[in-house]
Amino acid sequence: MIKLMPWMLLLLVLLPPTTKAAAPSLHVGAMYEYLAPGHASLLKRVRNSGDATAFVRVEVSEVIYDEHHVAREVERGTATADSDGLIASPSRLIVPAQGQLATRLLFLGERSRERYYRVRFIPVLPASSDEFALSAQEAEDYRQQVSAGVNILAGYGVFVIVHPDEARHDVRIERMAGQVVLRNAGNSTAVLDELRTCGRPGRGEDCSAPQRIHLLPQRQHMLPLDAGQHYRLQLVEGTHRRSLHLMP
Repeated sequence: MIKLMPWMLLLLVLLPPTTKAAAPSLHVGAMYEYLAPGHASLLKRVRNSGDATAFVRVEVSEVIYDEHHVAREVERGTATADSDGLIASPSRLIVPAQGQLATRLLFLGERSRERYYRVRFIPVLPASSDEFALSAQEAEDYRQQVSAGVNILAGYGVFVIVHPDEARHDVRIERMAGQVVLRNAGNSTAVLDELRTCGRPGRGEDCSAPQRIHLLPQRQHMLPLDAGQHYRLQLVEGTHRRSLHLMP
């Protein structure tokens, strides 16, 4: 047993208690959102479960795939009367601690083909001159409150799929040597939901953790058909969902 000397006890009493820096903590819900045909907008709620106000910048970029299915992002500019694409309104949120606010994701323009966007919710340390309209003193007070700095502020990205107005669903299941191929011949993304790899069929069969795979138009997903192995999944095409059991 370690014996503390009287001066050591006094030092422990005089030490200030450890304080935890105040910080926002954001939650944006689902990481994938879908804008269905006939719908022009969706509401995205941002919740702050932290103990400090969150100043959130909402940034939108379009994800464009080339003929080799390689993606690149193009940042969206400020919305205008002739905008074409997805915008966030408002694009700046001040979310109080233990509170929530929402931004509306609105699509403007034509929808003859499916389009993809990444929406980022980024907490920032505001400056007095930016669009949060804080005074220099208010900005400094917030920086003092969030004393650990910007490193503790975590943002989130949400992938938004804007389905075409004339959505056509056509997922084909083809068997080849030693594998089954799910190919999306339609013009709208399908979802392979709750995809599990399982062992021998029957009660108590051992299955893997479920996966969710987004099958974009003209893409395919291959599943090897090893002996004694099969797959269970939910195929989601628009509002239609069906169960599939794929076996060798």
